[in-house]
Amino acid sequence: MSTVKCLVWDLDDTLWDGVVLEGDRPRPFAVAVETLRTLDRRGILHAVASRGHPQTSAAHLAHHDLAELFSAVEIGWGSKSDAVDRIARALGLALDAVAFVDNDPVERAEVAAVHPGIRCYRADQLDELPDRPEFNPEFVTDEARQRRRLYRVERHRTWAEQEFEGSRGEFLASLDLTMTVRRASEGDLARAHELTVRTHQLNTTGRTFDMTELRHLSASPGHEVLVAGLRDRFGSYGTIGLAVSELAGADSVLLLLLTSCRVLSRGVGAVLLDHVVHRAVGAGLRPVARFVSTPVNQAMLVTLRFAGFEVVERHGDRMVLAVDPDRPRPRGPRHVRVVTAAAGAGVGVGVGTPGGASPGDIARQTAGTHGSDGTHGSYGTQGTDGTGEFGGSGRTERADRVEDADERTSQ
Repeated sequence: MSTVKCLVWDLDDTLWDGVVLEGDRPRPFAVAVETLRTLDRRGILHAVASRGHPQTSAAHLAHHDLAELFSAVEIGWGSKSDAVDRIARALGLALDAVAFVDNDPVERAEVAAVHPGIRCYRADQLDELPDRPEFNPEFVTDEARQRRRLYRVERHRTWAEQEFEGSRGEFLASLDLTMTVRRASEGDLARAHELTVRTHQLNTTGRTFDMTELRHLSASPGHEVLVAGLRDRFGSYGTIGLAVSELAGADSVLLLLLTSCRVLSRGVGAVLLDHVVHRAVGAGLRPVARFVSTPVNQAMLVTLRFAGFEVVERHGDRMVLAVDPDRPRPRGPRHVRVVTAAAGAGVGVGVGTPGGASPGDIARQTAGTHGSDGTHGSYGTQGTDGTGEFGGSGRTERADRVEDADERTSQ
């Protein structure tokens, strides 16, 4: 059973004992608060889909110091299935990653009928939820512990976009997005594994790798495991991307490329793919990608095709695609600055605010930035100093001061 990424709560008679009315202040159930905080520490988000007056209920959440635990709040008089759908879209989550808890069987039945993939629970099951397997991620990474704060910063980005008067492209350019790409180190493996388990939509094959497999691939001279972090003028998104490649003769075969659903609207999957393609071509290799179709990942096939990949083999829902290195390639996305870093250089998951070190500052302090001519470092395996070669010559440019700059931003 897949892990729940967000638990959506009813409030009256579920989170607290009674109905919030003017002048009425029911106390939250102790077991409900404990479940809230336990799941939050595991990186599981919380949201509200409840009936009532929005201002009154929101004020009651704040009165009990619970408002900050919720990443999305829908309070009103419409159907809860609609509210849950809006929450999933706002958080960038597939509906089958969402669960719903409500004391009212009619409300649970309505949500389940409209969204069969959503797992629904009774309010009297709240004490057992932390022990259920779907609420127990295999690993709880530092990134997971910061997940709610990362989504809180995302709300500020959303508000900024709503107030922005230019086009969407102009807004993306205004964010000063910087992606830091590095070879995975031991400290990255838990997050890399977590990404393979949690990410379904922006995923080329749906393949998962456990930490033992990732450790082996990272050390293998015939493979490369890259992780990508992202930040902008609002702060860090954390580690949001993974690319696993294999050297097969004259081909660089992309076994898996994925980016977190949290950055769906930033177009960074195409940026990471463009980076991988440039690395392969720069090393004299033909970029090849495997793709396995699932009900939710067709956007990644579109991304591959727009990047110049053509289908060379097809077997049912499985494809092999390749880029002809001798043909002109489509111009990659230009709204994200890409910086290469040595393995182990952290991107930081501290949640910054405008006014810290900007991505532009970080990029200016580092080597390995993609220039206006689109140049990249070569495609190399991990050396003891973070450099090396992978079927080609030349050096991999590095961003040795990324970590220091990120640490300043997250303080």
